Amino acid sequence: MSMRTKPPFRADHVGSLLRPAALKQARERRAKGEIDASALKAIEDREIERVIEKQEEAGLHAVTDGEFRRSWWHLDFLWGLDGAERNVMDTGIAFAGVQTRAEGVRVTGKLGFSGHPMIEHFKFVKAHTKRTAKITIPAPSAIYGRPVMTPIDKAAYPELDQFFDDLGLAYRKAVRAFADAGCRYLQLDEVFIAMLCDPKYRQQMTDRGDNPEKLGVLYGELINTAMSDIPSDMTITMHLCRGNYKSTFMGAGGYEAVQEILFNNIHVHGYFMEYDDQRSGGFEPLRMLPKGKLVVLGIVTTKSGKLESKDELKRRIDQAAKYAPLDQLCISGQCGFASTEEGNTLTEDEQWAKIRRIVEVADEVWG
Repeated sequence: MSMRTKPPFRADHVGSLLRPAALKQARERRAKGEIDASALKAIEDREIERVIEKQEEAGLHAVTDGEFRRSWWHLDFLWGLDGAERNVMDTGIAFAGVQTRAEGVRVTGKLGFSGHPMIEHFKFVKAHTKRTAKITIPAPSAIYGRPVMTPIDKAAYPELDQFFDDLGLAYRKAVRAFADAGCRYLQLDEVFIAMLCDPKYRQQMTDRGDNPEKLGVLYGELINTAMSDIPSDMTITMHLCRGNYKSTFMGAGGYEAVQEILFNNIHVHGYFMEYDDQRSGGFEPLRMLPKGKLVVLGIVTTKSGKLESKDELKRRIDQAAKYAPLDQLCISGQCGFASTEEGNTLTEDEQWAKIRRIVEVADEVWG
């Protein structure tokens, strides 16, 4: 058993990190018109350089920009696609005991990809680390899977089949553009396949006229299309999450409902799987993990500051290893620490303690 030299790594992370106070203040000042875009970018650049150094010091081999230039894990990317734009909604999305900000996406024309600011965001990270630069983007389902239906212009798409075809092709171009910019580690954040594990969510989708069984297959096909033009040395992983907003969640349910789609239909190289509490069920679905693919066990919660003990984490790794070979396992946080700019309810010190704990345990388990 050994540490890995290519992604996903034995100690890895989902990508987003708590926004430092200086960055939050700068974004607030920019929103009020007190500073211009170039002044905000200068502060973003400075804070991202710092957070890259912090990741390296903690022992991580995959380095991100912490999603510091984003407000949301998904919407900032979707707003940059051709034919999509920001949508102000009547209400936010319901999470456990809280509603999100009332923002979404609307489709106003033919979807496409002709460039995106996040290509430059990735290049900045790559230029500032000798480790593996990683980019995270939402999986294609993010534009459609929220329980509140996405407004789609009927003139552009009288039928949804063409919408999904164009969505897949736009993603194919986007992923290739990241590859051409030097990216060899890209993660697709996939909430809505994981949400299909939740009977309440499945009912919501049925009530609005969708078939949950067909949605899972469709979302998997979109991921396969997205990664169908990648170089042979590029790693694509998917992160599975049931929602993360201010330390709350959107859904619950074990992976059994989607295990066939995950492990038999989707061509990704690895899976970041949420496993921090009972909401995610047991490790039994890992029996279906194909040879050559990896699962990054999300057994460290990012939703609270309580630090898991080494013994506790090793026990959970042992439990998972009953169903999948230890050599096909890695560990990480169950989600990012700040899927939105608000962040989860823990401190930066607690965040870094958890990241260091992930690295320590990986070193001790895999050598």
